[in-house]
Amino acid sequence: MKPNLISRRLLLKRTGALGLLAAVERLVPAYALTSATNAGSQTPLSGEIIDLTISEQLFRLDGRTAPAVTINGTIPGPVIRLQEGQQATLRVTNRLEESTSIHWHGLLLPPNMDGVPGVSFAGIEPGATFTYTYPVRQSGTYWYHSHSGMQEQSGVYGPMIIDPIKPEPFRYEREYVVMLSDWSFESPEVLLSNLKKQGSYYNFQKRAAGEFFTDVRRMGFWPAIQNYLMWDQMRMDPTDFADVTGYTYTYLMNGLSPAGNWTGVFRPGERVRLRFIDAAAMTFYDVRIPGLKMTVVQVDGQNVQPVVVDEFRMGPAETYDVIVKPVEDRAYTIFAETMDRSGYARGTLATRAGMSAEIPERRPRPLRTMEDMGMEGMDMGNMPKTSHDGGMTMPGMEPSGDIQKMEPFDDHSSAEHRQHRPGIPPTPGMPDMPGMGTVDQRRSTIPGAEPVKHSPDDHGPGNQTVAEYSQNRMGEAGRGLEDSDRRVLLYTDLKSLAPYPDQREPEREIELHLTGQMTRYMWSFDGKTYSEAREPIHFRYGERLRLTFVNDTMMEHPLHLHGMWMHLENGAGAYLPRKHTVVAKPAERLSVAVTADAPGRWAFHCHLLLHMEAGMFRVVEVSEQ
Repeated sequence: MKPNLISRRLLLKRTGALGLLAAVERLVPAYALTSATNAGSQTPLSGEIIDLTISEQLFRLDGRTAPAVTINGTIPGPVIRLQEGQQATLRVTNRLEESTSIHWHGLLLPPNMDGVPGVSFAGIEPGATFTYTYPVRQSGTYWYHSHSGMQEQSGVYGPMIIDPIKPEPFRYEREYVVMLSDWSFESPEVLLSNLKKQGSYYNFQKRAAGEFFTDVRRMGFWPAIQNYLMWDQMRMDPTDFADVTGYTYTYLMNGLSPAGNWTGVFRPGERVRLRFIDAAAMTFYDVRIPGLKMTVVQVDGQNVQPVVVDEFRMGPAETYDVIVKPVEDRAYTIFAETMDRSGYARGTLATRAGMSAEIPERRPRPLRTMEDMGMEGMDMGNMPKTSHDGGMTMPGMEPSGDIQKMEPFDDHSSAEHRQHRPGIPPTPGMPDMPGMGTVDQRRSTIPGAEPVKHSPDDHGPGNQTVAEYSQNRMGEAGRGLEDSDRRVLLYTDLKSLAPYPDQREPEREIELHLTGQMTRYMWSFDGKTYSEAREPIHFRYGERLRLTFVNDTMMEHPLHLHGMWMHLENGAGAYLPRKHTVVAKPAERLSVAVTADAPGRWAFHCHLLLHMEAGMFRVVEVSEQ
């Protein structure tokens, strides 16, 4: 279907909403608007019964207007605040002309309450109300969003906070939700249609003639020619970091554009907890607050041993809770720059409403390397082959000793750590391993230390390339951050605050390859889209297993498993961090351990919305067999 026909159909469907709401200035939640005019309280919905309504509304942003799909009339939807141990009852009413749903991202609940149509749930039909009821078995920062079509891109998402039964192991005097997202005035159907026609449709940051001559001066004429010819032969582009870019996206913080300047007010000396949620459909963010250190205390809703950083990268669906302690009577910019550097979301921490701070200088867009293609150490003219070798890490010892309640504003990183190569933690007496960061000696071996051979299967027409060398890259900050002079959070920095309960070694391993075909905009697992691989991935109830993800593509993928935790096997021994979403870098071999303790059918997919829609989705079935 042609894009202009899609847009006409959507506009005709939403004519009523447009007419009724033509005078609306913007649809942002009260917690975004009030933060700029008072002390910044973010009023939540809470209680025994919570009512949500999904409907079509008019969204006005920076002087432009477009139809949107909202929860309770706002983008993002309202903050939902629950209590660990309560029985949650949430009534969702559908005022759309199509089916809808709500998925409670990261929550452990019965399969029929998970909210994924076609898996263990039928969806919410137009005019109907569905009541979600489930026991709240955890605490932390989470979020919720539609799992129907591409409604998530159109505005159906919101934050969720679950307060713990026991006191938290860190202190703060004030808190804010900081929900990052992306908005396009093109419909999601048009976005996907354009990418189907040309995978680089929105990439306007390609290398130009001037950059070629710069590369000639830097690397020599013939190596530069080889490099450009190699990328051309593979029909790939080293500037390919985001399928959808700032050309069409406006990047939002709590529903406001950079010009809207969401503001959270503080008093000097207060500890402020910022609950960062990446609710973007397609955008990775690099988050920093110039002038302030951030102490990471929680990741994906789970407490971690505090890590003091200057910057962190977050993928769609991840959450990071940090505590900052501004002591000066001034404004600080909360700066969330997109990974491809085509735009940014921005807000402010300030002592008074209306203040703002300088926006940091934009960094140049990064370039992919041979390492991202799994071609480390190879001649630049060679093409990728089909063998897969694992990266090496150094064995070590598990952490020991009891974890005490920590004050999160002491910089626990050593002087040696701070002076080490940016973003990479040091291991005294050990050399750096090529292609990855070294691993702390106290930590246990990361799975995949021995080279892993892969069969000669290239995964068929659903995959464009196969990395010759796959390796663990959790010790890397990520492309575009490797030369940073700031302390960047790494996956190898993350350790849970307490030992996780299931210390069994995995009894079996399932290897999944992340595959894609950019020229046709197809995304898949093992070269097969969801429609081609209808057989579920089987887990045995009660087993402990290892999922190993091998990224054969040139892009980062945030992978989300519903219903169960993934323990990131980052070498932290008994303190592996629990995550609901794990980012796999290009040409990376990454493993997670899973306890299959949730019977039923569950979704597993890439959380880049258009990748999921294009086929990067599977069903996991946990059964007695």
